[in-house]
Amino acid sequence: MTAATRSMSETVTNAVADFRALVPDCVAAGLVDMSTGMMLAVDTLDNYPSELLDLLAAATFDLFQGRNVTMIEEIFKARRGVETVRHYFQEIVVNSDNLVHLFLRSQANQDFVAVIVCRRDTKVGMVFAQARIVMKQLEAGFAS
Repeated sequence: MTAATRSMSETVTNAVADFRALVPDCVAAGLVDMSTGMMLAVDTLDNYPSELLDLLAAATFDLFQGRNVTMIEEIFKARRGVETVRHYFQEIVVNSDNLVHLFLRSQANQDFVAVIVCRRDTKVGMVFAQARIVMKQLEAGFAS
């Protein structure tokens, strides 16, 4: 099946599987639709409860488009004289005691944010590099 004949659902599902398979030490990956706040697809090492995945989607929305973040974006745009519909924040890393969470907004469709969760001892530079490669592939799938 060529990329042109794949549905959007297949494109998203395959990309999330690629994030999980290709990003070093990845234990979970998902794609959040910021227009709805819903997780479109997820791939994990373990079976996480759906409530946890719903919370992760909600947290992703708050990180990128919560009220305070939106206000900060508008202030930054105004101070720099930038007039764009593009969001100011594109990538966010959150380190917890055991995990590294990378949140990566699509350049081609600002409504999509990939969530990649890796073990804490991973090389963060490699996580960014591999995640960006997979995101480019996902964006190419959007264009098909």
